[in-house]
Amino acid sequence: MPRHCDPAPVNDPFGDPALYVDLVFERRALLFDIGDINRLPTRKLLRISDVFVTHRHMDHFAGFDHLLRTLLGREKSLGIYGPAGLVDAVEHKLKAYTWNLIEGYDGELIIRATEVDSCCEIRSAVFRGRSRFERSESKTERRRDAIVLEEPGLRVRTTLLDHGGVPVLAYALEERAQINIWRNKVEAMGLVVGPWLRAFKDATLRGADDAAPIAVAWRDEQREARPSLPLGLLKEKIMKVTSGRKIVYVVDCGFSDANQRKVIELAKNADILFIEATFLDADRTVAEARSHLTARQAGALARMAGAKRLVTLHYSPRYRGEGSRLEQEAQQALLET
Repeated sequence: MPRHCDPAPVNDPFGDPALYVDLVFERRALLFDIGDINRLPTRKLLRISDVFVTHRHMDHFAGFDHLLRTLLGREKSLGIYGPAGLVDAVEHKLKAYTWNLIEGYDGELIIRATEVDSCCEIRSAVFRGRSRFERSESKTERRRDAIVLEEPGLRVRTTLLDHGGVPVLAYALEERAQINIWRNKVEAMGLVVGPWLRAFKDATLRGADDAAPIAVAWRDEQREARPSLPLGLLKEKIMKVTSGRKIVYVVDCGFSDANQRKVIELAKNADILFIEATFLDADRTVAEARSHLTARQAGALARMAGAKRLVTLHYSPRYRGEGSRLEQEAQQALLET
């Protein structure tokens, strides 16, 4: 069964860390970090609906201008999320340009910027192209479990890590269970595929009682049949549930006790953990001084979290040509008992 979320790193492990997640059935994508994104073709950039920034070091944020240039003139809404200070940073980025001609553009780009502070307080603001990207609609709220994006099909949760005194967000993308309808079984019951299936899926997702009646559509020769069937019967006969995946993205953090606890909790039972493995463990003193992880530490975190698959990235350029050593060290730590 095809997956809803298709994640892939934008660059090789020595390039700027960034993760592109294609939401296959929604014709849109999510992007985690936005440094060098030149490898992404325009068609992929245009699919991006939301960007999740870990922090504002250049290799994680410099691609904002490239994405902005691509989306201008399109009828488009872009959400961008990050740690405290992100809203001001987006405002300053937009104010760096002159917008006296933007009213003549065919489509309006709307940017919704959201930031999370250390107390899980979430602030957001909106920047509209037709208003020359003047800041508006600012609001502050608290959300449970630091969830920054929640939709019927998925949610994105975050936790705050420390990178040498700089707050860094790590993210978990949690795909909801997918409800798959067996068309042949619908037809075998004498029913027709139609809009009624949406109501059936919605009732299932919200946990309605199995006795709840669901209006159905019959074939013409069965027009006199019952206008509705019990939810539980339909679930048994025509539905299969595919469990959703959990995809976690972690970069730029030291191996402190606090960071370890937070990463392990966020990545618990992850299907795929994308995590930095910046230095070899032989250079762990350098890693500690620069508040990065070694490959061995990355693998150990994946093991302690129970991650099913580990993908390493954000290698130090000092190992260029020796990337396999970092990968092997991380995978060996993952398999240790």
